[in-house]
Amino acid sequence: MKAVALGGGHGLHATLTALRRVTGDVTAVVTVADDGGSSGRLRRELSHLLPPGDLRKAMAALAGEDESSRLWTSLFKHRFGGTGALAGHAVGNLVIAGLLEQLGDPVAVLELACELLGVQGRVLPMSNEPLDIEADVVGLDEDEKVVRRIRGQVAIATTPGLVQRIRLTAPNGRPVGCPQAVQAVLDADLVLLGPGSWFTSVLPHLLVPELHDALVRTRAKKVLVLNLVPQPGETAGFSPERHLDVVCEHAPELKVDAVIADVDSVPTPDRLTRAASALGAQTHLAKIAAPDAAERHDPEALAGCLRQVVDETGVGGTSPWR
Repeated sequence: MKAVALGGGHGLHATLTALRRVTGDVTAVVTVADDGGSSGRLRRELSHLLPPGDLRKAMAALAGEDESSRLWTSLFKHRFGGTGALAGHAVGNLVIAGLLEQLGDPVAVLELACELLGVQGRVLPMSNEPLDIEADVVGLDEDEKVVRRIRGQVAIATTPGLVQRIRLTAPNGRPVGCPQAVQAVLDADLVLLGPGSWFTSVLPHLLVPELHDALVRTRAKKVLVLNLVPQPGETAGFSPERHLDVVCEHAPELKVDAVIADVDSVPTPDRLTRAASALGAQTHLAKIAAPDAAERHDPEALAGCLRQVVDETGVGGTSPWR
């Protein structure tokens, strides 16, 4: 079964960690709009550099378990301490940045880095050039109806206002999808979107025209995994069904086969069911939160829920839709 997961950051890491328990053929398609932390510093210092942080996290989630792979993964995760120029930088971010400057081709760079970590699967950027996010936000003025435009992943993720809509911009104007990522979606049996920062890690994939078209056209079963809790800033106060509403608003042509949510995170299941049906999806509620962290998905529980979806939908060639 060919599975593709789209997202970024810790949310994509959770999905990939669960997916590798379900199939050995996993491709991560990673957002490239991060402008904070080590990635943001590298973007500002090295023009037109893909932000490496989320790519590195995806590789770590799919890394091999032999001694050499564990060593390289540990090294890629290591952050420099102190107060100098290297403070806070992850070694893996610097390695990826150096390879990008030497090789130029992001796909070739990631394939080489994946070899070092013994990655079981593939990691691809959603675009081969860095992107920026713009958002229309209300609630920042005395008149709460005034719409302000704010720019940047960090600014949007931490805004005290209410995000209404986002857009993507690229150095040359229109964002262009990574061809290999687009093909992976078209060839997939199963496609996962979410969890993660909804406006800055999940929805951006729907705003890259080639990826959007591939997600609409693919014959894969499409699964949307909801966050466990609203995030302070961009989705503060959002109900589970509101997350689905904004997907519909940003990609009205997209249809989804299943929506997965933690049963304890859904106070009104009937409302979520109605919102899911607007996307063409069935709702799957299960206990998928980690027992020791209510804001983190449990990989084994999420994998079990994905197996149920796979069994019910006949993913991988056993269903009439194939």
